[in-house]
Amino acid sequence: MVSIEGPRRAPAPNFSWADQTTASLSQAFTIMDQNRDGFIDKNDLRDTFAALGRVNVKNEEIDEMLKEAPGPINFTVFLQMFGEKLKGADPEETILNAFKVFDPEGKGVLRADYIQEMLTTQAERFSKEEIDQMFAAFPPDVTGNLDYKNLVHIITHGEEKD
Repeated sequence: MVSIEGPRRAPAPNFSWADQTTASLSQAFTIMDQNRDGFIDKNDLRDTFAALGRVNVKNEEIDEMLKEAPGPINFTVFLQMFGEKLKGADPEETILNAFKVFDPEGKGVLRADYIQEMLTTQAERFSKEEIDQMFAAFPPDVTGNLDYKNLVHIITHGEEKD
């Protein structure tokens, strides 16, 4: 009996959430390791904060961050630290915390042009089409601000806050 189905193909690789997260954390580590020595140190953190627009970070704040690590922060330690932070984390809180990095005053809004600049110039860069889609779905207010708290609520719950 001859099969008419043709040759069987191997199934496409199925990347799990863990694989995708590890790849994203690898990118984050590479971005933060400014001097490319394989470790994140005080100068790397200061440079990372500066790249994000926070230039007056106190030494104490950076020291506190480094104290969370059991030793020098190579990629393995970085993964372990993030794994502990993400374990049982609320997705809404995690996304909010990412936005709060850009909102040190805690206003809950960010300039739309600033968000566009960050999303098109940092890490996994958004295309013009992706930016247009985001602002079509979540338009800035009349003053040009984006209410990121409401945006995160919609992303995680599918509906606007009351």
